[in-house]
Amino acid sequence: MNIKIADLEFEPLISAKEIQARTKEIARLLNKDYADKAPIFVGVLNGCFMFMADLLKQINVPCEVAFTKLSSYHGGISSSRRISDDFDLMVDITNRHIVLVEDIVDTGNTLDYLVAKLTHRKPASITVCALLLKPDAIIYPVEELRHVAFNIPNEFVVGYGLDYMELGRNLDGIYKRVV
Repeated sequence: MNIKIADLEFEPLISAKEIQARTKEIARLLNKDYADKAPIFVGVLNGCFMFMADLLKQINVPCEVAFTKLSSYHGGISSSRRISDDFDLMVDITNRHIVLVEDIVDTGNTLDYLVAKLTHRKPASITVCALLLKPDAIIYPVEELRHVAFNIPNEFVVGYGLDYMELGRNLDGIYKRVV
């Protein structure tokens, strides 16, 4: 069923059931990878909040949680490539294993910026876990991107934390724009 958010129409792309199944699978892999490392899961706000919450419910290794806030969309339907660094990570990550949790990797610009920024703080490792990846949109490949729930076409999407004009984050599935 199509939905309308503000002035745009969207159609279903990925169901809540599919998201939950992939989230469990990624958590299983992370539990194995970090069995003896006590990682810090760092969520990139605002879009990561639903994915990160569901992912952490499946993590059974000792871990910490922290957040940072970056954006490059600024309410539109495409990346401006101008990064707003709104909220810095407030925890010492020196010699710690970091799992960055992202909602979507589009051009890779924001993630490239964040990984470079955090690398200067000398963590033991950085791994990126993303709900969505748009392979056709990548301009800045990020080698730390190791876990992706879904590859999607280069289309504008909302739901499950992602928004259009700050609306639609509460949807339990992912919807793509009808053009």
